[in-house]
Amino acid sequence: MRRIGRTRAILVVALVAWTGLFGEAALASADQARMLPSDGSALDHVEEINARQLTMYVYSAAMDKVIPLEVIRPADTSAPRPTLYLLNGAGGGEDTATWQTRTDVVDFFGDKNVNVVNPIGGAYSYYTDWEKPDPVLGLNKWTTFLTQELPPIVDATLGTTGVNAVAGLSMAGTSVLSLAEAAPTVYRAVGAFSGCAETSTQPGQDYVRFVVGFRGGNVDNMWGPVGGPGWVANDPVVNAERLRGVDLYISNGSGLPGPHENLGGPMVNGDLGVLANQVIVGGVIEAGTNQCTQRLAERLDSLGIPATYDFRATGTHSWGYWQDDLHNSWSMIAESIGAR
Repeated sequence: MRRIGRTRAILVVALVAWTGLFGEAALASADQARMLPSDGSALDHVEEINARQLTMYVYSAAMDKVIPLEVIRPADTSAPRPTLYLLNGAGGGEDTATWQTRTDVVDFFGDKNVNVVNPIGGAYSYYTDWEKPDPVLGLNKWTTFLTQELPPIVDATLGTTGVNAVAGLSMAGTSVLSLAEAAPTVYRAVGAFSGCAETSTQPGQDYVRFVVGFRGGNVDNMWGPVGGPGWVANDPVVNAERLRGVDLYISNGSGLPGPHENLGGPMVNGDLGVLANQVIVGGVIEAGTNQCTQRLAERLDSLGIPATYDFRATGTHSWGYWQDDLHNSWSMIAESIGAR
């Protein structure tokens, strides 16, 4: 592993170093550097993992901390490429449950012309801007980071086209819709896998309270008191009109056991306890998110907002299905962002 560059104030230093690694396409980032956020957010440093993978560390002024990002480079870096942001589930990738550790994402994107960026952090935060710092979960300003601070830094560092998509699972299956509603010009396409988009209904609020409370967070610090105006303002279903013009891929299983519920599955590895948990707990959670997702579809249909849906007859809340979702959604996302 090699560390390349280190700067907050002068990103150009990192960009010059970057050109030597990834070819002349990175020269485009010199112009993009003029559009970098002026609030102090900046590239901190970059670590090269191998020819195709690296870790970027970006300082967020809003959260006053450095956020690591696992990055997969395009198959061909000779020209600027678009970016797909992949968000993790409730653990935020701070545990062992990340796209790179639980799926074939590195191999899958090996022949595709897109930058793939997976932020690590934001556990149990819903990747949103919290109204108050939380004693357990800290200061969370993820909407600001993911819509204002981070994209221009990624564009400048990687020499991208500036065209983005965002996809996420479980907790982030809600967040990606909220992010697109907050900044519809930032994300051209969205992949929402097994999320519960409602936050102002009783079922949706119960789900959010369960997720945030699992780590000991206080949801009142997130959007104010449960049921208050903050919960309505952050409800992707209520605010679905803001998704008009964004390309949407929305998926969910039924909760019933399916092809990935077997002892030979890659996430099960012959462990009967893991399989039982996936069938029972994963089945219950997925059945719940399925109800939320069906209501999201009804809302979008009532507004005449098109979306691509994949409502599976089987499938639990587990990584095998989210890998399938990523594969199945890719053709739509690639077309939307011009990843050729």
